[in-house]
Parts: sequence; C-alpha cells; structure tokens
Amino acid sequence: MNMETLLVRAGMEKDNTTGAISTPIYQSATFQHPELGESTGYDYSRTANPTRTALEEAIASLEGGTKGFAFSSGMAAITTVLFLFKPGDHLVVSEDLYGGTYRLLAQVFHEFGITASFVDTSCIENVEAAICSETKALLIETPTNPLMKITDLRRIADVAKTHDLLLIVDNTFMTPYLQQPLALGADITLHSATKYLGGHNDTVAGLVAVREEELGERIGLLQNACGSILGPQDSWLILRGIKTLAIRLEKQQQNALALARWLQKHPEVEAVHYPGLPEHSGHHLAGKQASGFGAMLSFSVRNPQLVPHLLKNVKIITFAESLGGVESLITFPARQTHADIPEEAREQLGITDRLLRLSVGIENIDDLLTDLEEALRC
Repeated sequence: MNMETLLVRAGMEKDNTTGAISTPIYQSATFQHPELGESTGYDYSRTANPTRTALEEAIASLEGGTKGFAFSSGMAAITTVLFLFKPGDHLVVSEDLYGGTYRLLAQVFHEFGITASFVDTSCIENVEAAICSETKALLIETPTNPLMKITDLRRIADVAKTHDLLLIVDNTFMTPYLQQPLALGADITLHSATKYLGGHNDTVAGLVAVREEELGERIGLLQNACGSILGPQDSWLILRGIKTLAIRLEKQQQNALALARWLQKHPEVEAVHYPGLPEHSGHHLAGKQASGFGAMLSFSVRNPQLVPHLLKNVKIITFAESLGGVESLITFPARQTHADIPEEAREQLGITDRLLRLSVGIENIDDLLTDLEEALRC
C-alpha cells in the first residue's frame, strides 16, 4: 500500500468481535487471565495495552521498522532511548537541535557520566572529527531545530556503520510521510508525536521505531522497566491524528513555501531558513532524501525590537510553543524552546534575539500573509 493508504488505515481491523472501524480505547489497567499459566497477550497496561499496541504497530509500519513504542512524551521517548548507554559512553549530536534534548544531555545524562559533543552534522567531516573511542551513537536532527540545516542521512549512516555506532534520527519535523530514516540506514527513529503525527495540539506523546528486532527487544525492556508509556486515550488521539497526516502536510507545505517566499522579499526580514527554497544550502540534498520539505521555517528580522512587536500583534498566527498542528504557531527560540542552551552557544549557532520560528498550519494562505504583513508593520 502507498503511504497515504497506510496512514488512513492505521489502527484499523483491531476488533474482530465487533468490526469497529475506530480502534477501541481499552481503558483498563489490568486484564483477566484465562487460567493459570495462560495470557491473552495483555496482563498489565504498563507492559502492553491493545490501544497502544495498535499505535505502536502503526508507527513501526509507517517507518518501515520491526518494532514501535509509544511514550508519554517526546522527551520520555528520547530519555528511554538514552538509557541504552552507560557511564563513559559518548554521543555525537546535532548542535542545532531542540533545546529540551540539549538540556537532557547537558544537565541530566551528563551527571551519569554520558557525554555529548554538539557539532554541525550537516558537515560530515565535523561528525567524523568528533568521534572518539568512547563514542557509541550519533543523534541527528534533520532538518534541525530551529535553523533547518540538512544532514545527509545516507552518508551519516555510512559513518555510523564504519565506526560501529548507533544512528538515532529525530524525525519529528518530517514524519514518515516525508522522510524514512530507517530505509536510509538509521537504527532508531523517534518523534514528538505531539507535533505532526497528532496534528491538533490536543495531546502529548512520543514514538520510537527501530530497524532491528534485537534493538527492539532492548528498548521494549526499557519501556516496560521505566514505565513512561502512553495511555490508551492519548494513543487513540494520536492514531486519529495520523489518519489525516498526508492531507494536512500537503497543505502545510504549500503554505510554508508561500510564506517563505514572501518573507524573503520583506524589507524587515534579514534571512529565511526553509529547505524548500532553492537558495537554502540543503535544498538539493533535502529533495533527494525526502519527498517534501516540511512546514517548519525560521526567519531573522533586522531589528530585535520588532520581535516583541510582531509577537504582540499577530492575530491568526498564535504566539505559542510547540509545532506541527493545524494552527499556525510562532515562537521565539532564544527565550522559549532553546532557552536552556547557553547564550554564547546560541549566538554562535545563530539562535539570536532576532530569530523567530514559524510552524505553518492549514489556514487560508491569504489570511496568514495579511496577518504577518500587519504584524511586521513598525
């Protein structure tokens, strides 16, 4: 089946008793045993729940993996994956990445003796230079958050294979509809399913898919042992969101390109970061390894005083954190999503007091353009 069909059918045919089209919500903490030594396959919902299983099977299928796992948040998903490592291990990580991931590595796992080098992974030579004898994995965002840099997944997978490293790819911005990291050589792909997969800003969730069965067994053990699982109600909401992912993303990408082109020409805008623009340094590569360019963009205004003015005056675009929903959202990374990255590091990366990140929704493009035009007026 084609991807659009797989998305629509996610979670279907899970209730042979009634033939329910919508995956049932099994709101149960525990399950009855037929008799001593026998199980229905479900004993306790931390270990497995039928609604969550439907979602986990769906993400494994969509990502082309062998196993999928659903967690209580994107950060819970990343945390569980990082429990694969032990004191003394080292990771090479995209330097321009979600601030929560940076915080987790720099302030939490660092205390347990797991270290990370943050490098520009769009330059493969930088990645190779950062690898040392203690390195166990590469953790990549592509496109990166918020500057939209593109990493060559095929080349980075070759580097990982050469050095016997795990390759972990955060696929939140692109989703399996647009990008398939496992098919390009990654070992683990993960998502904040709160974003595009859920698509409606109404639930918090994280998803993981793995390429190899053995790795899936290890993550399954960690998921059950650590217990940060997704509940049945939220599993159902993510399944429902997945069904419309294709049509949402097509509209969102269309709007994003129109907004990026318009922003390029605005006299108050200094730079626009969107892979769909031919001028973007990763445009050609993104077109080769993905079927679209996504609906996230960032832009820098010339005057930092314009930032609070714009955020106060947008009316249709909402000033709020998060991304990927049907509503357009704008954030100020330096003060919000990336505030835990030290100021000096932020400035060096280009996450300045003039940079704004825009998650483009499905509204009418003329309304979005008018909203930005009015908000950008000094």
